Amino acid sequence: MHGITNTTLALLNSCKNTSDICQLHARMVKTALTNVPFTLSKLLYASILDMDYAASIFSHIQTPNLFMFNTMLRGYSISHYPNKALPIFNQLRNQRSELDRFSFVAVLKACGRGSHVSFGQGVHGIAVRSGNGMFVDVKNTLLRFYCVWRRIEDAHKLFDEFPEGNDLVSWNTLMGGCLVVSQPNLVFDLFRKMCWSGLRASAATVVILLPAAGDRGDFVVGKSLHGYCIQIGLSSHLNVLTALIDMYAKIGRVHWGRKIFDGLVEKDVVLWNCLIGNYARNGLVGEAVYLLQQMRIQGMKTNSSTFVGLLSACPASESIHLVRHVTSFIEEEKLQLDAVLGTALVDMCAKCGFLDEAMGIFERMEDKDVKSWTAMISGHGVHGQPTKAIRLFNRMENEGFKPNGVTFLAILTACSHGGLVIEGMYIFKHMVQEFGFSPHIEHYGCLIDLLGRAGMLHEAYKLIKSLPIKGDATAWRTLLSACRVYGDVKLAEYVKDVINNIYAAHPTDSLLISSTYAAAGRISDLIPMQEIKQTNVVVENYGLHEKKGGSTVKEAGLSWVVIDN
Repeated sequence: MHGITNTTLALLNSCKNTSDICQLHARMVKTALTNVPFTLSKLLYASILDMDYAASIFSHIQTPNLFMFNTMLRGYSISHYPNKALPIFNQLRNQRSELDRFSFVAVLKACGRGSHVSFGQGVHGIAVRSGNGMFVDVKNTLLRFYCVWRRIEDAHKLFDEFPEGNDLVSWNTLMGGCLVVSQPNLVFDLFRKMCWSGLRASAATVVILLPAAGDRGDFVVGKSLHGYCIQIGLSSHLNVLTALIDMYAKIGRVHWGRKIFDGLVEKDVVLWNCLIGNYARNGLVGEAVYLLQQMRIQGMKTNSSTFVGLLSACPASESIHLVRHVTSFIEEEKLQLDAVLGTALVDMCAKCGFLDEAMGIFERMEDKDVKSWTAMISGHGVHGQPTKAIRLFNRMENEGFKPNGVTFLAILTACSHGGLVIEGMYIFKHMVQEFGFSPHIEHYGCLIDLLGRAGMLHEAYKLIKSLPIKGDATAWRTLLSACRVYGDVKLAEYVKDVINNIYAAHPTDSLLISSTYAAAGRISDLIPMQEIKQTNVVVENYGLHEKKGGSTVKEAGLSWVVIDN
């Protein structure tokens, strides 16, 4: 029996897919090893490759132990369904089992990847009361959780509670959080304090400091950090080299990054991709394409990221030429048009208005994901083809793809621009009732815009009044704009009063109400120009220019369309 157990455990450790686990599971049932908690725990641990299968095993365990619970928590925390860890955690607590630090680390990681901030804060409180909050791995996971959700004040408070318990990971995590919320100066303040505490910077530390220097646009600090990397022996580290190239490009010194790149004997695809993307981001598309050709000459195999970085960073004026170059390169190299690369090409073609080309690429894609469908739906909607957008949306569902919030925003926008009221209302209800989405203000804004464009102003007003989301002036200003189109002075005056009483003033408010009076033919009732004078704002995008005395007048706008140079 002992030999069978050791053989089974060795086989479990070598499992690479669900099929292997199923075969071993069947063997363990025959040999009664599933009745042994130790071997059953090992089976469950191996099964987290497929969380559906792991869940089916876990559901048949009558008295799971703490290791089994922690296994499920860990599995869900790294899966595509992190929110499923939360009921497992509650079940563990309800059994009055004593939680350990691994329980807290796993569920906090799940909260960080999911959308349950309040649940994570509750877990924080439980960890402190149980004494597990003192473990450094629990503390660092909490820090990462707060930084992911941009709650830097909470992270800083946690960091300062027990300074002696902070290790290098703690410092790096907090500095990384400050970088996420665009506080580069605070990053350097923390770095100075970290050095005073006697800790030595790691590659992870430098990878945070370099983007912070780029965000500050500080060439002197960036160059000093480059020297610091050489001094502490990190100048050959791949992540550091990539961060250095990015930093120099961000402060407009892309040629300094090129010097680093040219000085390397061995270059991998990540470094090539980094430099190509930065050349494109700085408007040097020709150099980026040249590097792409050099990759081929030097035998370096490209990947999806090579082209995605190039396409996403490319200026609009160069977009379609680059798309054609990239597609021809893909055909020559016989590269697979995967979801990532295909979506980038579809998005770029659609933005340029080449919908036939976008649709052709979309149909050739071997693997599509929700982003691919959303990009194509959005392209049809933006370019005035709402019927095609709806048809594609229906096809997406029929082929088994589940739309997300961005997809629904794209299709609602298409309905709004096309004036498809019935279809838009149906899709909105479909989103809530069938898919269980909680609409955001952007979804409500599309619906209000749809009703307003169709002249259903009072229906739009009733919708705003019933919104569960408060504190956003976008919906009211959308309705005010619709009032201007249809000359509904009475409703416009009410909306303007609501905006004035609740939200901060904006210069477009007075312009919209004035235009509403004009549209209704009530020139004599126009708001006095003195009210507009108080704005003292020049809005170039609307063709407004300030004249002497502070008043603003609207002049004719001007647009340029360039075709074939």
